[in-house]
Amino acid sequence: MNAMEVKPHERGLVRLFKLNMRPEEARFLKEPGAAAQVLGVEEMEDGQVEIFPVSDLEELGLAGYLREGLGVPAERLDTERLAGIEGWVMVVRSPAFGGRAETLRPAPKVELVDIFAEEGVDWTPGPEPLEVESAKPHSTPRVPPRQARQEARNKGAMVFAIVMALVIGGLLWLIL
Repeated sequence: MNAMEVKPHERGLVRLFKLNMRPEEARFLKEPGAAAQVLGVEEMEDGQVEIFPVSDLEELGLAGYLREGLGVPAERLDTERLAGIEGWVMVVRSPAFGGRAETLRPAPKVELVDIFAEEGVDWTPGPEPLEVESAKPHSTPRVPPRQARQEARNKGAMVFAIVMALVIGGLLWLIL
């Protein structure tokens, strides 16, 4: 398979690989460092790599797992193609590479199915700006500085009085 580039600080991508190997070999890839080895990289964050048989997904299926579990938009999924995948798969999310640029060189038994983009937050503004009173500058009543200092002193005195009462109560309890 050709090499694949992972850009530095990559975010929001999910790589799906089909594992064309015996179940024992696929299970072994769950061991620390084994998945990185079959992808031809030094190291990966194990918590960002999932290896499992498609049959474990039962009625949810691979398309449902990608959509519901990983946030891949439904319109991006070829459900017929994904339904035809059997055996074991490996799912690798972008954080697996720790923000490093990498060149993936998958072993011959590891076949890239597709790369999906997770759904992100849409930060584009709506059709009209939000105008609420609380978002305007100086919308809260302004407290005069003297009054703010006096309120702070009163709160401090109250906390001091409570602490002292607890200390005195503790000493009296020890004495009696």
